[in-house]
Amino acid sequence: MAYKFVDNYREKGARKKLVEILKERGISDAKVLRAIAKVPRHFFFDETFWNQAYRDIAFPIGDGQTISQPYTVAYQTELLHIQKGDKVLEIGTGSGYQTCILMELGAEVFTIERQSNIYARTIKVLPGMGYHAHFFLGDGSKGIEQHAPYNKIIVTAGAPFVPELLLKQLRIGGILVIPVGDEKSQKMITVIRVSENEYDRIELDTFRFVPLVGDQAW
Repeated sequence: MAYKFVDNYREKGARKKLVEILKERGISDAKVLRAIAKVPRHFFFDETFWNQAYRDIAFPIGDGQTISQPYTVAYQTELLHIQKGDKVLEIGTGSGYQTCILMELGAEVFTIERQSNIYARTIKVLPGMGYHAHFFLGDGSKGIEQHAPYNKIIVTAGAPFVPELLLKQLRIGGILVIPVGDEKSQKMITVIRVSENEYDRIELDTFRFVPLVGDQAW
């Protein structure tokens, strides 16, 4: 990938159109939509595929992974109700697009990726764009215990169940958003930690993610 950070009127116009598509699909959080309008999604694509960057689709980024569909990114982000200064754990850095959206909303992001090739690429791209997250290479299904607790946790891969270790790293009052199901489709789950040992769980719409791989997953 060539890291040529060029963002002109054409790309900005394409982002505005993407925002309108997301509104039509039901995304209503103005802060999330502003973040989508600001982050140059084409920076996460090889220049050859820039014409695909603002379609509402997932796209391969190598090693069997994808950059998530913009609707999915917006959907998960809306569920997190990010507040400025929130400490957020992201499981599955991937391209880093979701990371940037979270940071645009004012979150301090701790993000972990298990694929070393993708990790090596992302830790170059994001700082070059001005986004300075806390990057980790490892098994995201176990979270990052040394920096817990977190206000919010987002999992960007499909899990067979909600990992207990992630629940324990969530602050009381915190929100975990995770797709749970089989390897073909998952239900988006929101978990709110009500007290030390109590959690409220809400099951939402069906999605399809790449599988979450690790000791607490597939």
